[in-house]
Amino acid sequence: MSTINILWVDDEVDLLKPHILFLEKKNYEVSTCTNGADAIDLFKEKDFDIVFLDENMPGLSGLETLNEIKAIKNNIPVIMITKSEEEYIMEEAIGAKISDYLIKPVNPNQILLSLKKNLDDSRLISEKSSLSYQREFRNISLDLMNVNSYEDWTSLYRKLLYWESKLEDIEDQNLLNILEGQRDEANSLFGKYIEKNYEYWINNPEDSPVLSHQIFRKWVAPELSKEDSKVLFIVIDNLRYDQWRAFEPIVANHYKTESENSFFSILPTATQYARNAIFSGLTPLQMESQHPDYWKNDVDEGGKNMFENEFLQAQLRRLRLNISNEYFKITGQRDGKKLVDNFNSLKNNKLISIVYNFVDMISHAKTEMEVIKELASNDKAYRSLTVSWFKNSPLLEIIQQAQQAGYKLIITTDHGTINCKTPSKVIGDKNTSLNLRYKTGKSLTFEHKDVYYVKDPKKIQLPAINLSSSFIFAKNDNFLAYQNNYNYYVSYFKNTYQHGGISLEEMIVPFIILNPR
Repeated sequence: MSTINILWVDDEVDLLKPHILFLEKKNYEVSTCTNGADAIDLFKEKDFDIVFLDENMPGLSGLETLNEIKAIKNNIPVIMITKSEEEYIMEEAIGAKISDYLIKPVNPNQILLSLKKNLDDSRLISEKSSLSYQREFRNISLDLMNVNSYEDWTSLYRKLLYWESKLEDIEDQNLLNILEGQRDEANSLFGKYIEKNYEYWINNPEDSPVLSHQIFRKWVAPELSKEDSKVLFIVIDNLRYDQWRAFEPIVANHYKTESENSFFSILPTATQYARNAIFSGLTPLQMESQHPDYWKNDVDEGGKNMFENEFLQAQLRRLRLNISNEYFKITGQRDGKKLVDNFNSLKNNKLISIVYNFVDMISHAKTEMEVIKELASNDKAYRSLTVSWFKNSPLLEIIQQAQQAGYKLIITTDHGTINCKTPSKVIGDKNTSLNLRYKTGKSLTFEHKDVYYVKDPKKIQLPAINLSSSFIFAKNDNFLAYQNNYNYYVSYFKNTYQHGGISLEEMIVPFIILNPR
């Protein structure tokens, strides 16, 4: 291991001799300066790994020296060590991106801890994460053997996501492969669990997990019933739980979480079914029956989500919520900017509902565009791309304006998505639906082990295109490829993000209620 070079700048550096000797015994190399000007000159000449810096020095102050050092090497860790407890100095130092702030007198172990935290943290965290996951591996395996309720599945999925985030930045690819194997096993068992329980759930709403068509009545309406509450209800299309986790810290700058819930997306986990269910408060079969002018089946021409606002208004009337509200669908940067510019004119509304389509666009673009395939080559990259979008999106500006206007924020989605890696052959006629994770039509031929087969769609509250229509839903990471042009389907769609079927990623999705800071 190479020697760590420390620059220690303090006008009373002679008094720090015991600390320096302590560090040198630990094989650190320490260079000292008594003023900022000399420190800058030395910093230009030698390659240092970290700087200890006093604030109160003659000539250049510590903060002035800090700015000069950062201008030379922006990513250098700088630890400010000072007698001053003035709040403004701490704030300025933090604003200048110091790595730590210690108040004199300091003891040698404090110095050593700060060094390890700033120089060796990635190795220490990696080692601890590896050991912790190796211990947790057995617990997750036991959970997989014993999981038998939707609460258990939600808990297990969150645990897998936690470990994925912990392990993804370490260099031990073997552990990530083991975790991926556990997630694949979990999805295999989850598919069997859904196959066994879904029909009962969808027909017994009071004895099931919260499903798409129940979230507005159960979780949004109670917030709207509060006298002084105003709600910004955001549905981000195709948002997975891990993507929410990735940009949650950005939202936390403006809102604090009141509650975090999960619900199960209905089948198919596709926009026309799951999102219409959210806004209507109805199952697809009920939508077709009660609102035939608004509902469209897979083979019908025209947009399948053209009437979300109409569905919403009908649901508000059913719930006897006579409130002022506005609905917006954002499908591009221009729509988002327009809403940002007009937000102040909306702030007297009790409810503002927004459907934001960008994440869904990333998912589809990964199928169509080579550059997106490169940028979102795996789940980690997919999350990173989502965060980059969110940081620079009009959606964040809308959230900031809502905070200023005192709106409670609800963020959710209609369904998630899964990276499809395994082709499964299917045969259907020309009227069979096109989605790669589910099919509806007559005379379907398929691999039974790869799908959940529903002969009578009405049994799971789905309309039937004709009397002999059935549904199949892909399980695990399968995608349904027609036998004709099979090789084309496999090469074109393998390792793309799809939705409509059964997986933890598609079905267990977040519902977050937040209060303005």
